[in-house]
Amino acid sequence: MSDDSTRRRFLRVAGVTGVAALAGCSGGGGGGSGGENGGDGSGSGDTRLSWHAGGTGGTYFPLSNEFKSVVEANTDFTLNVQSTGASVENVGNLASGDADFALIQNDIAYFAKNGTGIEAFQGNAVDNLRGVATLYPETITVVTLQSTGIETLSDLSGATINTGDLGSGTQVNALQILDAVGVTEFTEQNASFSQAADQLRNGDIDAAFVVGGWPVGAIEDLATTNDINIVPIAGENREAVKDAASWFANDTIPAGTYSGVDSAVETVAVQAMIATRSGVPESTVETVTAAIFDNVSELTIKTDFIGKDSAQDGMSIELHPGAAAYFDA
Repeated sequence: MSDDSTRRRFLRVAGVTGVAALAGCSGGGGGGSGGENGGDGSGSGDTRLSWHAGGTGGTYFPLSNEFKSVVEANTDFTLNVQSTGASVENVGNLASGDADFALIQNDIAYFAKNGTGIEAFQGNAVDNLRGVATLYPETITVVTLQSTGIETLSDLSGATINTGDLGSGTQVNALQILDAVGVTEFTEQNASFSQAADQLRNGDIDAAFVVGGWPVGAIEDLATTNDINIVPIAGENREAVKDAASWFANDTIPAGTYSGVDSAVETVAVQAMIATRSGVPESTVETVTAAIFDNVSELTIKTDFIGKDSAQDGMSIELHPGAAAYFDA
């Protein structure tokens, strides 16, 4: 499948699925009540908040459940954590008011808020999208089995590649990277991280793109049963990727992160962030933000990166006033 046809298919589906709600992008709904400067959710007697995460095999879902634990232990709010197709779908859910909070990538946040970057957002800027905090680098991992013989990005030419769920930030990044390094002929598959691992085990695909903080559970599980190879994004390829998209930054997967991968692997990363919408009351956002960042010690995932001091690094969109009130205090 050519790169052009792959991209067209992605944009068509993304426009119908994850961003279907953009026509109502300034709408409210969801668990909060009132505007950005309104009272907290408990003022209306509704303390339930909808938090949209990602696939169960990535980092978003288990981390979101840790956020749920600390928020519910330290506030009167209840978080309903939902598994989703991640970034692009989550933006659509925030736009429509179906979600109150969500985890997304900082590049997808910028595209959505500014109505640019990918066709799904062209002319459909998500005016009600607001930032809360950045969390940790989202490492781009290109995983394959040693038996495929794939060692470099160039070896992906002609391969069958899982680029992530349709409409996900992973798919956006995968297509950006393949285009930047000149891989234009490949067959695309679209599935979650966990499904991609099964596809590799079964020989249904040659490689998969995974975006998430290392270690990614689905890759850990795969490495316990199969000899895997992590394809580097390094040297001229890394520079080409960063030249093509400014939000990519250098990253390295440490040696020993996955069983059988004994050397560090150079790659690139985007940034994971918490987003919300303008319709969630200021005091609600401030309360939830404080619960998370005042209790980072209670988290077990990505604790080397998550903290108040770094929570605005790479923030790509306007902050919600509730988050600003917490971080400026």
